[in-house]
Parts: sequence; structure tokens; C-alpha cells
Amino acid sequence: QVQLVESGGGLVQTGGSLRLSCAASGRSFSSYNMGWFRQAPGKEREFVAAISRSGGSTYYADSVKGRFTISRDNAKNTVYLQMNSLKPEDTAVYYCAASRFWGSSWYSRHAYDSWGQGTQVTVSS
Repeated sequence: QVQLVESGGGLVQTGGSLRLSCAASGRSFSSYNMGWFRQAPGKEREFVAAISRSGGSTYYADSVKGRFTISRDNAKNTVYLQMNSLKPEDTAVYYCAASRFWGSSWYSRHAYDSWGQGTQVTVSS
């Protein structure tokens, strides 16, 4: 399994931006599809964005489409989540996840094999 470490979270005002990074260990990063999920207090962990192994396909939750961008750099074993126009409802712990094979279930947390420890994002109103 790949080991994942997120960074880049913090406190930002409404309308601000943050870029999350997720660094993966191991030499097989490019064989994993990658995703970002988030979990707010008292809520289920929800899908945010996903990217295929080559970066050629990306997927977004409707709630973040047009504001967030997922990307990856396989040479650096890193996946990113650029978050713009942040809203208070984006406040959550954000998790990076890796999937060897997700079929068509890129949105389901059950399709992911490895998870990072999470990074807190807080958007103040």
C-alpha cells in the first residue's frame, strides 16, 4: 500500500483560496487513481474530487465544481487540490486517498485502499 501525507490546510476567509498537497511514498504512485474526500463534524465523509492514474480524467462533486481543481505530478508523487472561492460550508477535515482500481466508483470511499491522516480546512464567514 502507498503511504499518504496531506498538507496545506488552514484558516481562510470566505472567498479565499488554499492549495492542499498529498505526498505519497513508494515507487508505484502512478499506478494509483487518487481522490480527495472531506468530513465535517457530525457528517459522513464525502467525495470531493478524483483523478485518474495519468491525470487524463478528473471528477468533481457538484458542490465544488468550478471552484476546486484536482491535479497530480507523478514525478513528484504528489496530488493537489486547489480550492478557490471557499465557503464556510467547505469547512472540514480533508483526506487524500489512493485507489488501485475503482471501476466506475471513483466517488465511493469504499473504492479506496489507502488514506492519509487528514488536514483541517476552516473557512470563516
